[in-house]
Amino acid sequence: MKKLSLLFIILLLSVSNVDLVSAHSGRTDSSGGHNCSEKSKAKGLCSGYHYHNGGGGSSSGGSSTGSSSNQSADKDCSDFSSYEEVVKYWNAKGYSKTYDPENLDGWGNTVDDGIPCEAPSGYDTSKINGSPEQIAKQNAAKDKANGETEGYKRGLSDGYSEKESNSTPVKGSDAYIEGYRSAYKKGYEEGKSKINAEKEQAEKEGYALGQKTDKLELPGKYNKNVSLKSSYESGFNKALNERIKEKEKEYYAMGFKNGKDDIQEELNGLEENFLKSYSKGFEEGQKKLKQRYFDKGYQDAFKYVNFKKPNLKKDKYVEWYKEGFNSNTEVKEIQSLAYNMGQSGKVLEIPEKYIASKKIFNHYYEIGAEEYQDQQQKENTQTALGFVALITGWLGRRFYVAKKMIA
Repeated sequence: MKKLSLLFIILLLSVSNVDLVSAHSGRTDSSGGHNCSEKSKAKGLCSGYHYHNGGGGSSSGGSSTGSSSNQSADKDCSDFSSYEEVVKYWNAKGYSKTYDPENLDGWGNTVDDGIPCEAPSGYDTSKINGSPEQIAKQNAAKDKANGETEGYKRGLSDGYSEKESNSTPVKGSDAYIEGYRSAYKKGYEEGKSKINAEKEQAEKEGYALGQKTDKLELPGKYNKNVSLKSSYESGFNKALNERIKEKEKEYYAMGFKNGKDDIQEELNGLEENFLKSYSKGFEEGQKKLKQRYFDKGYQDAFKYVNFKKPNLKKDKYVEWYKEGFNSNTEVKEIQSLAYNMGQSGKVLEIPEKYIASKKIFNHYYEIGAEEYQDQQQKENTQTALGFVALITGWLGRRFYVAKKMIA
């Protein structure tokens, strides 16, 4: 009887053990949850009691074979040695918030947030496939890329059109604005460089045309762009003006030579600006010619006491000569010095610097010397008359005295 009782107890325990094993397969209790081990807590995988594999209700029935097969392929967070291993496993399986067959996203107190197990504090969850942070990061990257594309395009257009730089978009996320601004600046600079290079080329082509012809013919490729058209015209006008200036110089030189040679040419049909250049050159040439005759008259004033009409071809040459002759003030100094020397009775002595004007010096010295002699003669005459008067008076006195004595 005792043996039967013992056998019954063993059999009862065996049956109970089968139910217990079935209830706790996969390390969960009959409610589908279990306590976090100290090892898992240390890894930061969990913090306390939690449900797993859809736990939280009564265990569903089913064959023990099927249950054992599913549980052997299933993992829970305590099976991983680190959180990086959790992420690697999650990403390799392609799991996400909407696809989590092992229910790793249901571990702990936060369920269905797209984050497997419990991420350690400060962990970059954007590395986790399908996480909100990864999605946000990807969206930000797309926004930034779109901003860069559109910003560069707009900047390139504005820079090429030579508009004022404006790198602020009308709307968009922070990432979009960041991408837009940086790309806009790059595009704007490239646009400016491009239009400047094209303007430079247009100006060169216009300049080349202006060197050949006076008629502006604008190429069609520059006709639709105001800046390029302006640059082409600027180059053309620059070359044209240079040619005009050179031509004006040629007519000035011609006029100057003719003016010096005193030859006036008839320039019929000449453009007004070229005619002015010629006239200006002719006037300057005439001034040079006049100066030549003026200087000759000035120098001859040192040689001749009085003006003598020179034998020149034209009356105006004579007038210029006479004007120079009469304007010589230096000769006045020579005349004054020579006159004073003669008038003071000094011996004639011509200073070295006036040797070239010897004739004039002698002439005015003689004038002064004659006046000196006349003065001396007058003084001598007055002295003699005074002496005679003195003698006459003395004799009269003596005669008067003698006469008195006789009487």
